[in-house]
Amino acid sequence: MSFLNYSTKEINFKIVYYGPGLSGKTENLKSINRKTKDGSKGKLVSLSTKTDRTLFFDFFPLNLGKVKDYIVKFHLYTVSGQIYYTNSRKLVMKGVDGVVFVADSQKERFDANIEMIYDLQNHLKHYDIDFKTLPYVLQLNKRDMPGVLPVKLLVKHLRKKEEPVIEAVAIQGQGVIETLKTISKLIMVNMKQNLT
Repeated sequence: MSFLNYSTKEINFKIVYYGPGLSGKTENLKSINRKTKDGSKGKLVSLSTKTDRTLFFDFFPLNLGKVKDYIVKFHLYTVSGQIYYTNSRKLVMKGVDGVVFVADSQKERFDANIEMIYDLQNHLKHYDIDFKTLPYVLQLNKRDMPGVLPVKLLVKHLRKKEEPVIEAVAIQGQGVIETLKTISKLIMVNMKQNLT
């Protein structure tokens, strides 16, 4: 849930990029980092293994302007996609305000996508977060790879609640800012609805 700091006049939101291992979650954050002005971002902190895969999470605070007199900050996290890090994924999901599911479009990663969506939904249930009302975006990443599955097929099997679907090539920065803007907007709309 969002955190309101009256003393610093900040509203902090938590966005988690979720998906199978090597789907491009960290590449999304790296691309956002490259495309964001220095005064609007914090330091990208990444915990990686020797093979450069995220061990626990990446964290990247991003300042996206003001609402009334309050500075709005989004804290972007990724989770480790390796299946044996399920407990660390669960911890990162605590207090989440919005989720971007980064699906790997490659045919051989189809089952891993399905498995991680169920993993995500189980972690949300653990914290009593209603998936139906949670701001959520489905990003179909790696659209530049040979032999990717058709968008229609991926949407049919991976889209869970009429959420926005964005095609991306995160390593090239394509679709990355659009994804961030979309999830940020959904979070802000959700916040306004909860205040009324």
